[in-house]
Amino acid sequence: MSFLFNKNSHFNLANIVTFFNIASGIFAIYFLTHHQFFAAALFAWLAGGFDIVDGKIARKYNLSTQFGIQLDSFADFLSFVIVPTMFIFFAVIDTKEIFLSMPLIIFAFVYYVISGLRRLIQFNINADEGKVEKYFTGVPTPLGAILLWLVYLIFLTGFITETFVLLLMILIGYLLNSKIKIPHL
Repeated sequence: MSFLFNKNSHFNLANIVTFFNIASGIFAIYFLTHHQFFAAALFAWLAGGFDIVDGKIARKYNLSTQFGIQLDSFADFLSFVIVPTMFIFFAVIDTKEIFLSMPLIIFAFVYYVISGLRRLIQFNINADEGKVEKYFTGVPTPLGAILLWLVYLIFLTGFITETFVLLLMILIGYLLNSKIKIPHL
């Protein structure tokens, strides 16, 4: 069991928690494709919990490595970029495409995914093992996912339309790579 606290093990405790983040994202996608939105949301939020814990473990036990940084970003891409976009698609857009502007749908989803990926790549380029900056520049992908979740909840009230959801998705995608400063908690 010493591998759990071995910085050079790809299966150290921090990375195992990150693998649970990935597994949660996969389960969320499964439930999304079966239109079971409550279960999908539970797994998406569980992925968020694992994302918080993996970093804390890595710092506490000095397990932060370049492999872990890359793994965490891949997990974040799945759980906080792909899952929320799929959530918006299956819960808001699916079956309504004929009534909406297809170019807007395509642009919103492609733009958000590319924005999230670009943000994570830039974060990895700037990341130092074991260091945590005081501020994020731009909205972090987990916060972007939370903002999309809030957009979905507002949509459920009937206060905004599907088109407005897409416009907000584009705005949040823009904020991922903006110069806005967000305090690191």
